[in-house]
Amino acid sequence: MDLCSPKLPIFIELIPNFVHFIGLNMNTELFAARHIGITEKDMPHMLQTIGVENLDQLIYETIPDDIKLKKPLDLPAGIPEHEFLKHLQGLAQKNKIFKTYIGLGYHESLTPSVIQRNILENPGWYTAYTPYQAEIAQGRLEALLNFQTMVSDLTGMEIANASLLDESTAAAEAMTMLFELRSRPQKKENVCKFFVSEEILPQTLSLLHTRAIPLGIELVVGNHETFEFSEDFYGAMLQYPGKHGQVNDYASFVKNAKANEIKVAVAADILSLVMLTPPGEWGVDAVVGTTQRFGIPLGYGGPHAAFFATKEEYKRNIPGRIIGVTKDTDGYRALRMALQTREQHIKRDKATSNICTAQVLLAVMAGMYAVYHGPEGLKFIANKVHTSAKLLAKGLESIGLKQVNSAFFDTISVKVGNIDKLKEVCESREINLNYIDDETVSISLNEATSEEDLKLLLSCFIVSQDNTDDISFEGGVEEVIPTSLQRTAPYLEHEVFSSYHSETELMRYIKKLERKDLALNQSMISLGSCTMKLNAASEMLPLSWPHWGNIHPFVPLEQAEGYQEVLKSLEEQLNVITGFAATSLQPNSGAQGEYAGLMVIRAYHESRGEGHRDICIIPASAHGTNPASAVMAGMKVVVTKTDENGNIDMVDLEDKVIKHAENLSALMVTYPSTHGVFESSIKQITKLIHDNGGQVYMDGANMNAQVGLTNPATIGADVCHLNLHKTFAIPHGGGGPGVGPICVAEQLKPFLPSNPVVPTGGEEAITAISAAPWGSSLVCLISYGYIKMLGAEGLTNATKAAILNANYIKDRLKGKFDVLYTGERGRAAHEMIIDCRPFKANGIEVTDIAKRLIDYGFHAPTVSFPVAGTLMIEPTESESQAELDRFCDALISIRTEIDEASADEPNNVLKNAPHTLGMLTSDDWDMPYSREKAAYPLPYVAENKFWPSIRRTDEAFGDRNLICTCAPIEDYIEA
Repeated sequence: MDLCSPKLPIFIELIPNFVHFIGLNMNTELFAARHIGITEKDMPHMLQTIGVENLDQLIYETIPDDIKLKKPLDLPAGIPEHEFLKHLQGLAQKNKIFKTYIGLGYHESLTPSVIQRNILENPGWYTAYTPYQAEIAQGRLEALLNFQTMVSDLTGMEIANASLLDESTAAAEAMTMLFELRSRPQKKENVCKFFVSEEILPQTLSLLHTRAIPLGIELVVGNHETFEFSEDFYGAMLQYPGKHGQVNDYASFVKNAKANEIKVAVAADILSLVMLTPPGEWGVDAVVGTTQRFGIPLGYGGPHAAFFATKEEYKRNIPGRIIGVTKDTDGYRALRMALQTREQHIKRDKATSNICTAQVLLAVMAGMYAVYHGPEGLKFIANKVHTSAKLLAKGLESIGLKQVNSAFFDTISVKVGNIDKLKEVCESREINLNYIDDETVSISLNEATSEEDLKLLLSCFIVSQDNTDDISFEGGVEEVIPTSLQRTAPYLEHEVFSSYHSETELMRYIKKLERKDLALNQSMISLGSCTMKLNAASEMLPLSWPHWGNIHPFVPLEQAEGYQEVLKSLEEQLNVITGFAATSLQPNSGAQGEYAGLMVIRAYHESRGEGHRDICIIPASAHGTNPASAVMAGMKVVVTKTDENGNIDMVDLEDKVIKHAENLSALMVTYPSTHGVFESSIKQITKLIHDNGGQVYMDGANMNAQVGLTNPATIGADVCHLNLHKTFAIPHGGGGPGVGPICVAEQLKPFLPSNPVVPTGGEEAITAISAAPWGSSLVCLISYGYIKMLGAEGLTNATKAAILNANYIKDRLKGKFDVLYTGERGRAAHEMIIDCRPFKANGIEVTDIAKRLIDYGFHAPTVSFPVAGTLMIEPTESESQAELDRFCDALISIRTEIDEASADEPNNVLKNAPHTLGMLTSDDWDMPYSREKAAYPLPYVAENKFWPSIRRTDEAFGDRNLICTCAPIEDYIEA
């Protein structure tokens, strides 16, 4: 056809029917068909198994009528994957990549291609789950042990955790940990002042304010040199180097603090510690910071792995996760999560932190950066950065400008005559500096700074100052780090940091670790409450594009127009999905979202003169993070019972609401419930809370059962957090990154959190919840793409498929396993709890079933939560019927093995699970069952066998002999 002919309008009229004319086969451009695992041909069999005529009947029987949405989501139709990628490429070009020297805790870094390709872009790493099942996570655990060793070595501290969310939240965790430690050497309840150096990063100071207020901590900000120690202080926080680059010698400060029983934390730049005296040598109590500059993209603020190092005597107080060394059943070295494993679920409102998420994927990358470069490579990088800063300072001083830092690592502060002209010149040459005040600018250099960059920087100052002097480096650059602050202690001496410096060797090392882990690219991970769904390749690809990765979080908004469009659109999408008025993307995890939501409720009550409202009612079945978050927000927890059906006990709830009506602040409720049921009384519950002056916080962990069918606003909630790493397809990354934005009703909108550098939030905003204005912006691209490609219909169908899959599993397992809770019409939501307690009569515990599932090629469902001795199963919408059947076949086969077991004879296939390749190939085999039964219990297993690298770990031994660095276990066993 000649498209220039006058018949073109007729052709255009035909376009709406184009898809119809090209055939009735599967629409290969429909993203929903790729994301949702169930096909049309699967549907009749699945519906017949469940006992319904169609999918609408199942949804009718699952969700209470009074909370169903009356109309479809007000979102556009989904777009094909190739159109989404083209759309995102266009938005990426709206981001302007300047050479950015702002610093303030964020620096351009160079991600080694071997790490980008084999970890960041590898589903074997990014689709794994938190390593609670150690036997199928030895690769990630080793990578995290490397990270902990790196942090301990560089900080000079005895013990480090496996990462936190960002530097500012890590600093806040240090402040609260030291607050808890006031009891050492004696309890000092009235001591609540905390000194903060004026050198602290602005975003950290804001976050310290947020955390301090509800706990009654009084922050005192000042100069560490003039600070007067007194007995009403319990702790202090220092920045090393300072926010504008000054490197201070804090040794005498720390000594005086110790003399006054004041504990000290230091927020440190990890690359500087290659050259500077590690704070551990001063005797500090904690060192925190970020590992972003160890090969992690800026990503407009995250995600990045923070670090937290402390003394071994505080090992039971350290927040987050610690990876420890132990041994397995055969006595071989094994790794597992130690001590802090799900602390909140054990301690609940007595927990010292609500942290349940690390930044594992980013910690793995940062640790591999250290493995790849080794101690000498890191020294080269640090020296290059430091030398660049010295050269720049020398050059500026040679043209008459004053550099004010007496000692510095990578950041200089310069007094300039015409700062407006300097800013104009720099912006014209696409350079960002940190403009401190009307006459001072700081410049933070990084590993990507080249000789040409230095020349361009110097030329900006020459032009802006109308200076005609020649730049001179005569005499060379002088040493600017005092001898007392120069590092002498060795670091990274373990062989792992000297063995993999070629790309070939590192690639193979990464692959060796990956093979030890069971991730979503191997088989279904049916974790209840954790929603391990497909993380589509098209959602993930843009994360590696430089126009998204290389944007500093504090650049002017006009340089991040692409990001701003994506983030604003995502907020609007989430508003539609939840039925709420506004969204904040700042929280970096679900637990942080809980805390943010409660702090917003707290601010709302205070704005109405009802700051006395401090009672938070929480059902007994709630996530352990709920009560921990409530206590952190300054609330008192009142627990309400659940009835025999797993629902909130209405009589008990009403009694407690009336009893505490005058002081009722909030109800925290998970919906559908943690038991996997849509409680029909939910609107009655929320009305009861509102009638008595409270607000309703809905935990969004189970939002995957709501999208498009109901929403938090409809059930009567006022605020919810959403786990973007669950419902909205951000990968779990082996335990993080996570994103936990909060969505709020109109009355809470004014209180959404702010940022001190780039203003965000509402008109009466609370202070910061995380360091970056929009939290982990880079991975928000994933959820934006998930929603945009599925569209209104696809999102709703995904929810229906999740409910269908869960009920299919429930009914396939009928007669083999009892499901503890169902809705009034006998249906599960998107997950269910199967009861394994009766099998104790055969000597079988739920842990035995979890470990045996490994032999069948599956990660265990959630074990013993929320009910001890049970498995909570959630298949998600992205699994096919074939995979669901394999999983059901595995459980049914295990049920037969349970029947064969006897409490009198513990030597059976379940108690000995999982079975390693070493066991099966040993010359000795004295088990009362065959090797085939151990390794290949069903035919499908042989086609794609996963071999665990260890047998069961000895948890007790590991906790008695806590080892959290790479030293071999033999070094400790004798002691």
